[in-house]
Amino acid sequence: MTDDFRARVRDWLAANVPDSSEDAPAEELIATAKRFQAALHDAGLAGITWPSQFGGQGRSAAEQQIFDEEAAAHELPTGVFLIGLGMCGPTLVDLGSTEQKARYVRPLLRGEEIWCQLFSEPGAGSDVASLQTRAVRDGDSWVVNGQKVWTSGAQWSDHGALLARTNPDQPKHKGLTMFVVDMHAPGVTVRPLRDMTGRAPFNEVYFDDVRLPADAVLGEVDAGWFAAVTMLGHERVSIGGSVRRRYDPLAYHNLVELARTRNRLDDPLVRDGLAALYTAERALSLFNARLRQEADAGSPPGARGSVAKLAGAELLWQAVHVAGLIAGLDAAAWDPGSAEGDELAVAINATPASSIAGGTDQVQRNIIGDRILGLPRDPVADRDIPFRELRVGTQA
Repeated sequence: MTDDFRARVRDWLAANVPDSSEDAPAEELIATAKRFQAALHDAGLAGITWPSQFGGQGRSAAEQQIFDEEAAAHELPTGVFLIGLGMCGPTLVDLGSTEQKARYVRPLLRGEEIWCQLFSEPGAGSDVASLQTRAVRDGDSWVVNGQKVWTSGAQWSDHGALLARTNPDQPKHKGLTMFVVDMHAPGVTVRPLRDMTGRAPFNEVYFDDVRLPADAVLGEVDAGWFAAVTMLGHERVSIGGSVRRRYDPLAYHNLVELARTRNRLDDPLVRDGLAALYTAERALSLFNARLRQEADAGSPPGARGSVAKLAGAELLWQAVHVAGLIAGLDAAAWDPGSAEGDELAVAINATPASSIAGGTDQVQRNIIGDRILGLPRDPVADRDIPFRELRVGTQA
Protein backbone atom coordinates (compact mmCIF):
# COMPACT_ATOMS: atom_id res chain seq x y z
CA MET A 1 0.00 0.00 0.00
CA THR A 2 2.71 2.51 0.98
CA ASP A 3 4.78 1.56 -2.08
CA ASP A 4 1.77 2.29 -4.28
CA PHE A 5 1.23 5.63 -2.54
CA ARG A 6 4.91 6.57 -2.91
CA ALA A 7 4.82 5.74 -6.61
CA ARG A 8 1.66 7.81 -7.08
CA VAL A 9 3.18 10.80 -5.26
CA ARG A 10 6.44 10.54 -7.21
CA ASP A 11 4.69 10.34 -10.58
CA TRP A 12 2.30 13.20 -9.79
CA LEU A 13 5.03 15.55 -8.58
CA ALA A 14 7.24 14.75 -11.57
CA ALA A 15 4.38 15.65 -13.91
CA ASN A 16 2.96 18.70 -12.13
CA VAL A 17 5.60 20.73 -10.21
CA PRO A 18 6.12 23.94 -12.24
CA ASP A 19 9.56 25.25 -13.13
CA SER A 20 11.08 27.58 -10.53
CA SER A 21 10.88 31.25 -11.55
CA GLU A 22 11.81 33.38 -8.53
CA ASP A 23 12.45 36.40 -10.77
CA ALA A 24 8.77 36.56 -11.76
CA PRO A 25 6.58 39.32 -10.23
CA ALA A 26 5.22 38.44 -6.81
CA GLU A 27 1.62 38.44 -8.03
CA GLU A 28 2.52 35.88 -10.70
CA LEU A 29 4.28 33.68 -8.12
CA ILE A 30 1.20 33.81 -5.87
CA ALA A 31 -1.09 32.86 -8.76
CA THR A 32 1.19 29.93 -9.65
CA ALA A 33 1.22 28.80 -6.00
CA LYS A 34 -2.59 28.89 -5.83
CA ARG A 35 -3.01 26.88 -9.05
CA PHE A 36 -0.50 24.28 -7.84
CA GLN A 37 -2.06 23.94 -4.37
CA ALA A 38 -5.54 23.47 -5.87
CA ALA A 39 -4.21 20.78 -8.20
CA LEU A 40 -2.44 19.13 -5.26
CA HIS A 41 -5.72 19.01 -3.36
CA ASP A 42 -7.66 17.70 -6.34
CA ALA A 43 -5.07 14.89 -6.60
CA GLY A 44 -5.70 13.93 -2.95
CA LEU A 45 -2.26 15.11 -1.81
CA ALA A 46 -3.08 18.21 0.29
CA GLY A 47 -4.12 17.89 3.95
CA ILE A 48 -3.06 14.25 3.91
CA THR A 49 -3.70 13.66 7.65
CA TRP A 50 -6.48 16.28 8.03
CA PRO A 51 -10.12 15.22 8.69
CA SER A 52 -11.89 14.24 5.49
CA GLN A 53 -15.18 15.94 6.51
CA PHE A 54 -13.46 19.34 6.22
CA GLY A 55 -11.54 18.73 3.01
CA GLY A 56 -8.58 16.69 4.22
CA GLN A 57 -7.63 13.20 3.07
CA GLY A 58 -7.91 11.34 6.40
CA ARG A 59 -4.71 9.40 5.71
CA SER A 60 -1.90 8.32 8.05
CA ALA A 61 1.21 10.10 9.34
CA ALA A 62 3.30 7.49 7.51
CA GLU A 63 1.75 8.61 4.20
CA GLN A 64 2.43 12.26 5.09
CA GLN A 65 6.07 11.30 5.72
CA ILE A 66 6.22 9.60 2.32
CA PHE A 67 4.83 12.69 0.63
CA ASP A 68 7.37 14.93 2.42
CA GLU A 69 10.26 12.67 1.42
CA GLU A 70 9.22 12.68 -2.24
CA ALA A 71 8.44 16.42 -2.23
CA ALA A 72 11.94 17.16 -0.86
CA ALA A 73 13.30 16.40 -4.34
CA HIS A 74 11.31 19.32 -5.81
CA GLU A 75 11.00 23.05 -5.27
CA LEU A 76 7.27 23.28 -4.57
CA PRO A 77 5.80 26.79 -5.00
CA THR A 78 3.91 26.47 -1.71
CA GLY A 79 5.94 28.63 0.67
CA VAL A 80 3.16 31.23 0.94
CA PHE A 81 0.89 28.59 2.52
CA LEU A 82 3.29 27.42 5.25
CA ILE A 83 1.81 29.57 8.04
CA GLY A 84 -1.76 28.58 7.18
CA LEU A 85 -1.10 24.88 6.65
CA GLY A 86 1.47 24.46 9.42
CA MET A 87 -0.03 26.62 12.20
CA CYS A 88 -3.41 28.30 11.64
CA GLY A 89 -5.15 25.37 9.95
CA PRO A 90 -4.23 22.75 12.57
CA THR A 91 -5.38 25.16 15.31
CA LEU A 92 -8.69 25.68 13.49
CA VAL A 93 -9.12 21.90 13.39
CA ASP A 94 -8.31 21.63 17.11
CA LEU A 95 -10.32 24.59 18.47
CA GLY A 96 -12.60 25.96 15.75
CA SER A 97 -16.38 25.69 15.81
CA THR A 98 -18.04 23.41 13.29
CA GLU A 99 -19.04 26.51 11.30
CA GLN A 100 -15.46 27.86 11.32
CA LYS A 101 -14.03 24.54 10.13
CA ALA A 102 -16.63 24.30 7.37
CA ARG A 103 -15.93 27.90 6.29
CA TYR A 104 -12.13 28.05 6.41
CA VAL A 105 -10.39 24.66 6.26
CA ARG A 106 -11.18 23.54 2.70
CA PRO A 107 -10.29 26.93 1.06
CA LEU A 108 -7.04 26.88 3.06
CA LEU A 109 -6.15 23.37 1.88
CA ARG A 110 -6.94 24.29 -1.74
CA GLY A 111 -4.79 27.42 -1.59
CA GLU A 112 -7.77 29.66 -2.30
CA GLU A 113 -7.11 31.69 0.86
CA ILE A 114 -3.78 32.58 2.49
CA TRP A 115 -3.34 32.92 6.27
CA CYS A 116 -0.92 34.65 8.62
CA GLN A 117 -0.30 34.51 12.38
CA LEU A 118 -0.66 37.79 14.34
CA PHE A 119 1.14 37.23 17.67
CA SER A 120 4.40 39.26 17.92
CA GLU A 121 4.39 42.90 19.02
CA PRO A 122 7.13 45.56 19.32
CA GLY A 123 6.75 45.80 23.13
CA ALA A 124 6.29 42.11 23.88
CA GLY A 125 9.34 40.39 22.38
CA SER A 126 9.49 36.69 23.26
CA ASP A 127 7.02 37.26 26.12
CA VAL A 128 3.91 36.85 23.95
CA ALA A 129 1.63 37.16 26.99
CA SER A 130 2.72 40.82 27.37
CA LEU A 131 0.99 41.85 24.13
CA GLN A 132 -1.02 45.07 24.21
CA THR A 133 -3.32 44.91 21.16
CA ARG A 134 -6.82 45.33 22.61
CA ALA A 135 -10.16 43.88 21.52
CA VAL A 136 -13.16 45.55 23.22
CA ARG A 137 -16.71 44.19 23.02
CA ASP A 138 -19.16 46.64 21.43
CA GLY A 139 -22.65 45.16 21.07
CA ASP A 140 -22.42 42.19 18.70
CA SER A 141 -18.90 43.12 17.57
CA TRP A 142 -15.34 43.34 18.84
CA VAL A 143 -13.29 46.49 18.10
CA VAL A 144 -9.54 45.90 17.71
CA ASN A 145 -6.74 48.48 18.08
CA GLY A 146 -2.99 47.85 18.21
CA GLN A 147 0.10 46.82 16.27
CA LYS A 148 1.73 43.52 15.34
CA VAL A 149 5.22 42.96 13.90
CA TRP A 150 7.33 40.23 12.23
CA THR A 151 4.14 38.91 10.62
CA SER A 152 5.25 36.56 7.82
CA GLY A 153 3.27 36.81 4.59
CA ALA A 154 0.73 39.35 5.87
CA GLN A 155 0.94 41.28 2.59
CA TRP A 156 -0.52 38.27 0.73
CA SER A 157 -2.93 37.02 3.40
CA ASP A 158 -6.72 36.88 3.33
CA HIS A 159 -7.12 35.89 6.98
CA GLY A 160 -5.08 36.08 10.16
CA ALA A 161 -5.15 34.35 13.54
CA LEU A 162 -5.00 37.33 15.91
CA LEU A 163 -4.17 37.20 19.62
CA ALA A 164 -5.55 40.25 21.48
CA ARG A 165 -6.12 41.33 25.06
CA THR A 166 -9.81 41.27 26.01
CA ASN A 167 -9.60 41.59 29.80
CA PRO A 168 -6.78 43.73 31.24
CA ASP A 169 -8.10 43.13 34.76
CA GLN A 170 -6.91 39.52 34.50
CA PRO A 171 -3.23 38.46 34.82
CA LYS A 172 -1.39 38.66 31.52
CA HIS A 173 -1.87 34.99 30.57
CA LYS A 174 -5.62 34.92 31.31
CA GLY A 175 -7.25 37.94 29.63
CA LEU A 176 -6.40 37.04 26.02
CA THR A 177 -8.64 35.87 23.15
CA MET A 178 -7.82 34.51 19.68
CA PHE A 179 -9.78 35.84 16.69
CA VAL A 180 -10.05 35.12 12.98
CA VAL A 181 -9.39 38.44 11.19
CA ASP A 182 -10.26 39.43 7.63
CA MET A 183 -6.97 41.00 6.48
CA HIS A 184 -8.86 43.07 3.87
CA ALA A 185 -11.19 44.65 6.47
CA PRO A 186 -11.29 48.46 6.90
CA GLY A 187 -8.70 49.58 9.45
CA VAL A 188 -6.12 46.85 8.71
CA THR A 189 -2.82 48.29 7.38
CA VAL A 190 0.12 46.09 6.31
CA ARG A 191 3.67 47.48 5.87
CA PRO A 192 6.42 45.08 4.63
CA LEU A 193 9.79 44.99 6.47
CA ARG A 194 13.01 44.24 4.53
CA ASP A 195 15.54 41.98 6.28
CA MET A 196 19.30 41.59 5.74
CA THR A 197 18.83 39.06 2.92
CA GLY A 198 17.31 41.91 0.89
CA ARG A 199 13.87 40.29 0.93
CA ALA A 200 10.68 41.40 2.69
CA PRO A 201 9.15 38.29 4.25
CA PHE A 202 7.90 40.12 7.36
CA ASN A 203 5.44 42.93 7.96
CA GLU A 204 4.15 45.42 10.46
CA VAL A 205 0.35 45.21 10.79
CA TYR A 206 -1.75 48.01 12.30
CA PHE A 207 -5.33 47.68 13.55
CA ASP A 208 -7.31 50.91 13.80
CA ASP A 209 -10.88 50.40 15.05
CA VAL A 210 -11.17 47.11 13.14
CA ARG A 211 -14.59 45.53 13.73
CA LEU A 212 -14.87 41.76 14.11
CA PRO A 213 -18.12 39.79 14.36
CA ALA A 214 -18.83 37.87 17.57
CA ASP A 215 -18.29 34.54 15.80
CA ALA A 216 -14.71 35.53 14.94
CA VAL A 217 -13.57 34.18 18.31
CA LEU A 218 -11.42 31.05 17.88
CA GLY A 219 -11.76 28.93 21.02
CA GLU A 220 -13.18 30.74 24.05
CA VAL A 221 -13.19 34.37 25.16
CA ASP A 222 -10.33 35.11 27.62
CA ALA A 223 -8.89 31.62 26.96
CA GLY A 224 -6.58 32.83 24.19
CA TRP A 225 -3.43 31.70 25.97
CA PHE A 226 -4.54 28.09 25.61
CA ALA A 227 -5.24 28.74 21.91
CA ALA A 228 -1.83 30.42 21.58
CA VAL A 229 -0.01 27.49 23.21
CA THR A 230 -1.89 25.14 20.88
CA MET A 231 -0.81 27.12 17.82
CA LEU A 232 2.77 27.54 19.07
CA GLY A 233 3.00 23.77 19.48
CA HIS A 234 1.99 23.31 15.84
CA GLU A 235 4.38 26.11 14.84
CA ARG A 236 7.40 24.49 16.49
CA VAL A 237 6.72 21.14 14.87
CA SER A 238 6.10 22.87 11.52
CA ILE A 239 9.36 24.84 11.68
CA GLY A 240 11.57 22.18 13.27
CA GLY A 241 9.95 19.21 11.60
CA SER A 242 10.20 20.26 7.98
CA VAL A 243 12.13 17.89 5.74
CA ARG A 244 15.35 19.39 4.35
CA ARG A 245 14.77 20.23 0.72
CA ARG A 246 17.32 18.97 -1.76
CA TYR A 247 17.53 22.42 -3.37
CA ASP A 248 18.42 24.00 0.01
CA PRO A 249 22.07 25.10 -0.42
CA LEU A 250 22.71 24.22 3.26
CA ALA A 251 21.35 20.66 2.98
CA TYR A 252 23.91 17.87 3.42
CA HIS A 253 23.77 16.62 -0.17
CA ASN A 254 24.30 20.10 -1.62
CA LEU A 255 27.21 20.82 0.71
CA VAL A 256 28.82 17.53 -0.39
CA GLU A 257 28.44 18.67 -3.99
CA LEU A 258 29.88 22.09 -3.09
CA ALA A 259 32.90 20.38 -1.48
CA ARG A 260 33.31 18.19 -4.55
CA THR A 261 33.31 21.12 -7.01
CA ARG A 262 35.83 22.99 -4.83
CA ASN A 263 38.11 19.94 -4.37
CA ARG A 264 37.58 20.04 -0.60
CA LEU A 265 36.34 16.49 -0.03
CA ASP A 266 39.78 15.28 1.11
CA ASP A 267 40.06 17.92 3.85
CA PRO A 268 39.65 16.07 7.19
CA LEU A 269 37.85 19.03 8.81
CA VAL A 270 35.37 19.19 5.93
CA ARG A 271 34.82 15.41 6.07
CA ASP A 272 34.25 15.51 9.85
CA GLY A 273 31.82 18.41 9.46
CA LEU A 274 29.86 16.70 6.69
CA ALA A 275 29.67 13.43 8.64
CA ALA A 276 28.36 15.22 11.74
CA LEU A 277 25.86 17.15 9.62
CA TYR A 278 24.54 13.97 7.98
CA THR A 279 24.12 12.36 11.40
CA ALA A 280 22.24 15.38 12.75
CA GLU A 281 19.97 15.62 9.69
CA ARG A 282 19.13 11.93 9.90
CA ALA A 283 18.51 12.00 13.65
CA LEU A 284 16.17 14.99 13.37
CA SER A 285 14.31 13.37 10.48
CA LEU A 286 13.73 10.19 12.53
CA PHE A 287 12.68 12.20 15.60
CA ASN A 288 10.13 14.14 13.56
CA ALA A 289 8.82 10.92 11.99
CA ARG A 290 8.25 9.55 15.48
CA LEU A 291 6.41 12.72 16.55
CA ARG A 292 4.10 12.39 13.56
CA GLN A 293 3.40 8.72 14.19
CA GLU A 294 2.58 9.41 17.84
CA ALA A 295 0.35 12.36 16.87
CA ASP A 296 -1.42 10.05 14.41
CA ALA A 297 -2.02 7.65 17.31
CA GLY A 298 -3.60 10.43 19.40
CA SER A 299 -0.57 11.72 21.35
CA PRO A 300 0.15 15.37 20.37
CA PRO A 301 3.84 16.41 20.46
CA GLY A 302 3.30 19.01 23.20
CA ALA A 303 6.57 20.33 24.60
CA ARG A 304 8.53 17.92 22.39
CA GLY A 305 7.77 20.34 19.55
CA SER A 306 10.32 22.62 21.24
CA VAL A 307 12.93 19.88 20.88
CA ALA A 308 12.23 19.69 17.14
CA LYS A 309 12.32 23.48 16.79
CA LEU A 310 15.57 23.89 18.75
CA ALA A 311 17.26 20.96 16.98
CA GLY A 312 16.21 22.38 13.60
CA ALA A 313 17.75 25.78 14.42
CA GLU A 314 20.99 24.20 15.67
CA LEU A 315 21.15 22.04 12.54
CA LEU A 316 21.10 25.16 10.37
CA TRP A 317 23.92 26.77 12.37
CA GLN A 318 25.89 23.53 12.03
CA ALA A 319 25.35 23.62 8.25
CA VAL A 320 26.52 27.25 8.10
CA HIS A 321 29.73 26.21 9.90
CA VAL A 322 30.34 23.42 7.36
CA ALA A 323 29.60 25.79 4.46
CA GLY A 324 32.26 28.13 5.85
CA LEU A 325 34.79 25.27 6.05
CA ILE A 326 34.14 24.47 2.40
CA ALA A 327 33.77 27.91 0.84
CA GLY A 328 36.22 29.85 3.02
CA LEU A 329 36.21 33.57 2.25
CA ASP A 330 33.92 32.92 -0.73
CA ALA A 331 31.11 32.39 1.79
CA ALA A 332 31.37 36.12 2.56
CA ALA A 333 32.40 37.53 -0.87
CA TRP A 334 31.80 35.82 -4.19
CA ASP A 335 32.08 36.59 -7.89
CA PRO A 336 29.31 38.92 -9.13
CA GLY A 337 26.71 36.96 -11.04
CA SER A 338 27.48 33.69 -9.27
CA ALA A 339 24.11 32.00 -8.66
CA GLU A 340 25.82 29.54 -6.31
CA GLY A 341 27.28 32.41 -4.25
CA ASP A 342 23.97 34.31 -4.15
CA GLU A 343 22.02 31.26 -2.98
CA LEU A 344 24.56 30.40 -0.29
CA ALA A 345 24.70 34.00 0.96
CA VAL A 346 20.92 34.26 1.27
CA ALA A 347 20.77 30.93 3.13
CA ILE A 348 23.55 31.95 5.53
CA ASN A 349 22.08 35.40 6.17
CA ALA A 350 18.65 33.89 6.82
CA THR A 351 19.99 31.43 9.42
CA PRO A 352 19.94 33.78 12.47
CA ALA A 353 16.15 34.04 12.04
CA SER A 354 15.91 30.30 12.73
CA SER A 355 16.93 30.98 16.34
CA ILE A 356 14.22 33.63 16.74
CA ALA A 357 11.18 32.65 14.64
CA GLY A 358 8.58 30.66 16.58
CA GLY A 359 10.22 31.52 19.92
CA THR A 360 13.91 32.00 20.62
CA ASP A 361 16.31 29.18 21.40
CA GLN A 362 16.29 30.38 25.02
CA VAL A 363 12.49 30.09 25.18
CA GLN A 364 12.67 26.54 23.77
CA ARG A 365 15.31 25.55 26.34
CA ASN A 366 13.12 26.89 29.16
CA ILE A 367 10.15 24.86 27.89
CA ILE A 368 12.26 21.71 27.57
CA GLY A 369 13.74 22.21 31.05
CA ASP A 370 10.39 22.96 32.66
CA ARG A 371 7.95 20.63 30.91
CA ILE A 372 10.13 17.69 29.82
CA LEU A 373 13.03 17.53 32.27
CA GLY A 374 11.04 18.74 35.30
CA LEU A 375 13.59 21.40 36.26
CA PRO A 376 12.52 24.32 38.50
CA ARG A 377 10.81 27.18 36.66
CA ASP A 378 12.38 30.60 36.32
CA PRO A 379 10.95 32.95 38.99
CA VAL A 380 7.92 34.85 37.59
CA ALA A 381 6.95 37.91 39.63
CA ASP A 382 4.01 39.11 37.49
CA ARG A 383 2.02 35.92 36.91
CA ASP A 384 -0.85 36.83 39.30
CA ILE A 385 -0.93 40.63 38.86
CA PRO A 386 -3.71 42.20 36.73
CA PHE A 387 -2.26 43.23 33.36
CA ARG A 388 -3.36 46.86 33.64
CA GLU A 389 -1.11 47.23 36.74
CA LEU A 390 2.04 46.02 34.91
CA ARG A 391 4.62 48.27 33.28
CA VAL A 392 5.06 46.37 29.99
CA GLY A 393 6.56 47.71 26.75
CA THR A 394 4.95 51.08 25.99
CA GLN A 395 2.29 50.64 28.66
CA ALA A 396 2.50 53.47 31.20
